[in-house]
Amino acid sequence: MAIKQYRPTSPGRRISSVNTTKELTKKRPEKSLVIIRKEKAGRSWGKIAMRHRGGGEKRFIRVVDFLRNKFDVQATVTALEYDPGRGARLMLLAYADGEKRYSLAAEGVKVGDVVISSKNPIDLQVGNRTTLRNIPVGIEVHDIELQAGKGGKIVRGAGNSTQLRALEGDYALVKLPSGEVRKISAECMATVGRVSNPDHNLVRWGKAGRSRHRGIRPTVRGKVMNPVDHPHGGGEGRNSIGLPYPKTPWGKHALGVRTRTPNKWSDKFIVQRRYESKR
Repeated sequence: MAIKQYRPTSPGRRISSVNTTKELTKKRPEKSLVIIRKEKAGRSWGKIAMRHRGGGEKRFIRVVDFLRNKFDVQATVTALEYDPGRGARLMLLAYADGEKRYSLAAEGVKVGDVVISSKNPIDLQVGNRTTLRNIPVGIEVHDIELQAGKGGKIVRGAGNSTQLRALEGDYALVKLPSGEVRKISAECMATVGRVSNPDHNLVRWGKAGRSRHRGIRPTVRGKVMNPVDHPHGGGEGRNSIGLPYPKTPWGKHALGVRTRTPNKWSDKFIVQRRYESKR
């Protein structure tokens, strides 16, 4: 995978870039594994839960198998495909019994490769999936479960991976891409290798229209609003925010605030936080 830049035929095209698609082997998705994404526009029960969301292209989301629970059944990679719902590529797996499923493609997987998912020790080739207990310390893994049998929940972004730090009894110590060190049950499954398309974070969207197609609406700066609308608003000309720290429209700290629920049940599994709070 690489980044492609076009000739600067317009101001928006001049600074924009796209992912190359040379590695993709199939343009049309598997019809039986496609659903239409319901547009929620950032709302929960009708109330705005996430600002600046709405519109965008109609998306046909691929049904991705994060469980990989067909154990000890070999699957052949028949295609590498694009998914509009994520930056990573997908691999279409054809199992020996005829069933087809989508799964996150690992970096280096090619069409024709045979992969397997098992709870027993297996060959640690890229794309294979097994429990953390069966993976040696130092091996790169992704798509990790937080609870055994619930499917992969973390380390699923394009180009992400993590290394197993240690095995301590019933738990494995894993350092996540955020820097957090966490204890995860050794019976949880993980896929060997790194998530595909590592250059996805280098894409420059270039113009507002591409963001609108992704469902991202414009964001207005607080300092150009009126005082009634935002704590940063008001003044003549170009003024600073006039406050010791940035605030949200509701007067709360905008930066450096922990958003994790205090005294959460899973706090006991966190060995080291991803950052040290200054307050």
